[in-house]
Parts: sequence; structure tokens; C-alpha cells
Amino acid sequence: MLREDRFEADRDRPLAGLEIELNIVDAAGEAAMCNAAVLAAIEQPDWATELGQFNIEINIEPQELGGDGPLRLENDVRARLNHGEERAQSEGGHLVLIGILPTLREQEIGEGALSANPRYRLLNEQIFAARGEDLHLSIEGIERLDTHADSITPEAACTSVQLHLQVSPEQFAAHWNAAQAIAGPQVAVAANSPYLFGKELHRETRITLFEQATDTRPTELKAQGVRPRVWFGERWITSVFDLFEENVLYYPALLPLCDDEDPRAELEQGRIPQLHELTLHNGTIYRWNRPVYAVADGAPHLRVENRVLPAGPSVVDIAANAAFYYGLMAVLPHAERPIWSQMSFAAAEDNLNSAARHGLDARLYWPGLGEVSAGELILRRLLPMAYEGLSKWGVDRPVADRLLGVIEGRCLSGRTGSTWQVERVQAHGGDRHEALRAMTLEYIERMHGNEPVHTWDV
Repeated sequence: MLREDRFEADRDRPLAGLEIELNIVDAAGEAAMCNAAVLAAIEQPDWATELGQFNIEINIEPQELGGDGPLRLENDVRARLNHGEERAQSEGGHLVLIGILPTLREQEIGEGALSANPRYRLLNEQIFAARGEDLHLSIEGIERLDTHADSITPEAACTSVQLHLQVSPEQFAAHWNAAQAIAGPQVAVAANSPYLFGKELHRETRITLFEQATDTRPTELKAQGVRPRVWFGERWITSVFDLFEENVLYYPALLPLCDDEDPRAELEQGRIPQLHELTLHNGTIYRWNRPVYAVADGAPHLRVENRVLPAGPSVVDIAANAAFYYGLMAVLPHAERPIWSQMSFAAAEDNLNSAARHGLDARLYWPGLGEVSAGELILRRLLPMAYEGLSKWGVDRPVADRLLGVIEGRCLSGRTGSTWQVERVQAHGGDRHEALRAMTLEYIERMHGNEPVHTWDV
């Protein structure tokens, strides 16, 4: 299909869409295992189940971002979230946009917390069959977490925002490489997951938790260098084919589900194949920037799915994170001297890991600057680029000012969702879980106010 140019033609303005994962809590701020009832109450096709019974997801259809597009996107998400919250309350639940639910207890994360969808049960069985041993979670941060789990449900603790960008096959490699290069700065400025099972760990604990919670490799295979199913990658690419080829080459299929479609026969008859098995397999390999093949209105297309961002803290914060990403993606892939020709792939991966651990305090490498703080890198280099990119997209300047001003505000104040959570828990003191619960209730109240997190009082 790539060779025969079967894909939808390139667009002047690529389409952008997003998925947002949410947690459900009860009136006390504790995890509420009721996603089936909440989804039934919401009764909208753009809402879907997620891995854990305390998770749901909302899907925002792809759209152009020109003019006041980001503002319309923000208002659309707010309206849907308000509707979802209203319906969740009818089932005794409340929705929370946060990277990891701070009040989640270790004893709540067992196989019984998996959603009813049979695919999740099958995925759980296949991952543990491949591992042949319990899951070992070991995270060294401000505090230390060392525990074991007998299901993949700890993965459900990770709730994220996934940004989609539809691009042509010819432009895919440049966009994927650019997205990899900026993953570290994205995480540093958006960190919102400092707590897991009552422990203060990394500023964006979600990154290492997700890597460990979906690892199918027993210890001996890790020692042999077998690749993990959640990974950053190992090289810059020259074609989207590189990624799908790696997926088939390096990873056995986890979900043994086949479709009756014969893709070659479909092509020969002038139709577009859905490639069910390839897309299913691709969905079980959790690259931080994942290639997506899909067919819409009879036309096949490719998307870069950016998966590094946590959910929250507020809808305006999510919109700001999206504006920052899409602005950069309008500039970096088209640079005369590409960023990936000036830095090693390992440096980009190190940036992501450092950003996840330290947030805005991370030291990140960038060509022409060397190693600088994440805040300095964003203020000096990336924000001007993001403004330029949004201008290229045709975004109205007041809209760009408002959203990128949120990114600037976080850098200048040093406050992200993670730092706010930690400061509030420290202010409460006393019993850790009670402090986390009180902070979570305060967080929810401010989340609904839709003011950016760097302006929240502590």
C-alpha cells in the first residue's frame, strides 16, 4: 500500500484528535469501581471503557485547529466532561483528570478490578502466560516502592491524554522523529503523577509504572536484551514501515484473534483492507509515540499517536499541552536541518527519563544549548517555536497567547500538577492517606474551576 501510494493524500492542515482517560472516585475521593454503570448513565458513543473498573475514556474526533480551533476543542471537551460528571453523579461517582489517582490503594489493584471487557481478561492472561511469574514493581524516587502484582491492573493506574496527528506516509518519519525529540520537554512541563500507592515517587511516575506494568519479559529475557512492550524505541526512522516491521519482527502476538478478511484479496478487488490483525497487534505494543493505521470513509490514513502526557489537571491545562505539542509539530518536522540529525536517539530517551523523574527541575539536552533545565529549554527555544507553529496552523493569536501562556506560566512559577499535589499533601501533614484524600477532593474542586494549575493556591 505504501509502495502503490494507496493512502489519503497529504493535507495542508493535518487533522488533530485526542483521547482522554479519566478516573472515577466516590464522594470521599476514593477509587470507585463502577465504570460500567457510569458509562450506561452517560450513554454516549464517544465514551468508552478502559482497563480498570475505576477508569473510562472519552474520544474527541479529529478536527482542524485553524482559527479558534483550540478554543472550540477546549469548550467541546469541557461540555462533554460536564455531561459525564453529571451522569456519573447519578451513580455515586465523580470524574477526575489526573495522571495517577493519589488515593488508589495497592489492595484495590487485583484481577477483580479489571473491566468486564473480555479483551482485557485475555490480555491479562496472555501477558502473565508470557511472563511465567508475578509482576514486580520497583520504583526508586523520593520514596521507594517495591511490590508484586498478580495481574496487569496496576497499568490501569496510569491515565493519560493521547494526541493524534494525521500525516501523509511521506511525512510520517519526520513527524515521528520530531515527536520523539520533544517527549522529554512535554513530560517535564505537564507532570501530574507524583504518587502511587501512597508513596511519593517521580514527578511523572506514570512513565515507569506503565513500562513495568505491561512488561511480558521474565527476568532471563530482560537479561538477554529482549525488547519491552512499552518502549521509547532504539533509533530514528526513515519510514513508517520501519515501525510496523519492528512490531512484527520483535514481538509475538499477544491476542490470538483473527479476522476473515484477506488483505491481498481486498486490494486486488480495488477495496481498502482494514488490516485487523496488524492493528490489533500494534495496539499491544505501547510505544510512547505509536504509529496508527486506520480507515475512515473508505480511505486509509496514518497517524502519530503521542502517548506521553498525563491527564489533567484541568481542561485548559490539557488544551495548553495539546497546543504546545501541535505547535511544535508544525515546525520541527519541516526544519531544514532536522533536530534528529543533531542529537542522538539515546539523548532523546535520556531526556524523557530525566523529565519523568524530575519534572521541570530535570536537566535536558538540546542541540545548541547543551544541558539546561527543562524550564529554560522550553522558554528559550520551544515556546517561540510553538508560537510559530500555531501561526502556521492559522490559530488566532489571542487563542495561542492564552494556551501557550499556560505553558510559560508553569515554567516561570515552577508549578505543575505534580508539584501542586506534593505541596498540598505536605501542607496537610499527618496520616498520608488522609492527606492524599483531602488533596484529591481539593484537586477535583479546582479541576472543575478550569483555571490552569500554575494559578492554583496552595
